[in-house]
Amino acid sequence: MSQVFNPFLPINEYIPDGEPHVFGDRVYHYGSHDREGGFTFCMDDYVTYSAPVDDLTNWRYEGVIYKASQDPDYDKHPYMYAPDVVQGNDGKYYLYYAMSGIYGQGGYTNTIHVAVCDTPCGQFEYLGEVKYKDGTPMWKYVCFDPAVMNDNGVIRLYYGTQYNFEEQDDFDANAEYVESEMNMFGRTREQILEYRKYPESCSDGKPGAVDSIMGAVGCTLEDDMLTIKDEPKHIIPYAVRGTDFEEHPFFEASSMRKVGDTYYFVYSSFQNHELCYATSKYPDHGFKFGGTIVSNGDVGYEGRLEKDKHNMTGTTHGSIIEINGQWYVFYHRLTHKSDYSRQACAEKITIEADGSIKQVEITSCGLNPEPLKTNGYEYPATIACIITNGHMPHGCNSIYKDSFPNVSHLGEDRFIAEICADTLIGYKYFDYKSVSRLTVKARLSSEKNTFKNDGPERIDRRSGSGNKAVEIENSYDDMILEVRMVEDGPVVGTIKLEQTDDWASFAGDVSIPDGVAGLFLTYKGNPQIQLLTISL
Repeated sequence: MSQVFNPFLPINEYIPDGEPHVFGDRVYHYGSHDREGGFTFCMDDYVTYSAPVDDLTNWRYEGVIYKASQDPDYDKHPYMYAPDVVQGNDGKYYLYYAMSGIYGQGGYTNTIHVAVCDTPCGQFEYLGEVKYKDGTPMWKYVCFDPAVMNDNGVIRLYYGTQYNFEEQDDFDANAEYVESEMNMFGRTREQILEYRKYPESCSDGKPGAVDSIMGAVGCTLEDDMLTIKDEPKHIIPYAVRGTDFEEHPFFEASSMRKVGDTYYFVYSSFQNHELCYATSKYPDHGFKFGGTIVSNGDVGYEGRLEKDKHNMTGTTHGSIIEINGQWYVFYHRLTHKSDYSRQACAEKITIEADGSIKQVEITSCGLNPEPLKTNGYEYPATIACIITNGHMPHGCNSIYKDSFPNVSHLGEDRFIAEICADTLIGYKYFDYKSVSRLTVKARLSSEKNTFKNDGPERIDRRSGSGNKAVEIENSYDDMILEVRMVEDGPVVGTIKLEQTDDWASFAGDVSIPDGVAGLFLTYKGNPQIQLLTISL
């Protein structure tokens, strides 16, 4: 059996917002489709990959399943955002999605659209908009990031987004909050405020509770997969102060799974780098916050603070799934110093006897049944699960022009670029067997071989000025990669590099005992370098 590592799809493929589903004896990975080095979200048409449930190392490209140009709104909003797919009671497969414009503009103002196909990965055809029984489009709350499930014959649709305007103490006195919502959601002042007149549907009658146009909502559909059967309502409280959601409020990326008799609501929190979950015995209310499943910067794992993030962080979206008896969480990572070239990753998780899920660390081996092999194996450097100079920024709908280490490309080469002094590059985990030498392919970083994003520098307000990248200016006489097996452990070897503009191999002796461990490379040098492969 071959191996698989994160990112688990081809190294030049960018399919974020992953919604994995098992249909028959294969698992299908649906998601958005970013462009390599793109300047905004979701620039390419939907494609799908699938793998046998008993061999997740063997992902097969299924081709383009749906084109943005097939949607009637294509001329106004040419980008298709995070989709989900479900098998209807008629045996057909239904694709739910929303359209948007550049940088997400207009993505909060549309309805949910649906396409249909006879097979999980054939050519989907546009079917229509989610609608009311009278045929009018359903536009209640914010129709964003749809998720759908077939719950023993009941078709359930979830969607929504959330900002914290309405939880501000001065909301009623500050007209700018409503103005912001009007601009974001394409509604009038009256439409925004109309929601606040009614008790929140899931507040259990708490005094003073109000509804909001924002938040996570759900409803059910008729068997035609388009018509609303019951009125959408919040599945978790919009107002989170004093609730168990307060530290990790819902932001976007709804996804629902059922484990036994328990519903697991998976979502991206307002921290914007973590997938969280909540559980309930009911599909539309009663959810209690469970915890964080994964962060694309390892924030929160073993107490790691946001300022010490292991990577550039940014948008995340994904879900959990059981495949051949093992549970996984699917998520994505950022590349190219932006939020617009995201790659699919996955990790093994465990659902404990009490239903809880402990946060897992991000790794290089991901879906692989065991740690990655050594003794004669060469790996792309870009499978690193840790890339940090100690001051990595938060992305969030941004493109950075600052210099900091990142996964990048130029032509057919995919590599770690802009590696500056004291950059840490980490891999977890390898099964070391008789490893006494480590080889890397590297070269100097220069204007000629550094990718330049066509988009303008764009720093979203949620990125925060305190998280902006900082150039490291330590001075070293030599160019050396220090080798460790533990992030803060002792040096077990060094690799001396030389200045070259072309890819060249450099090797060094290492003292690594047999067994499972990580690999951590720390660059001690002055000129910036790029890293193409590692061999061990």
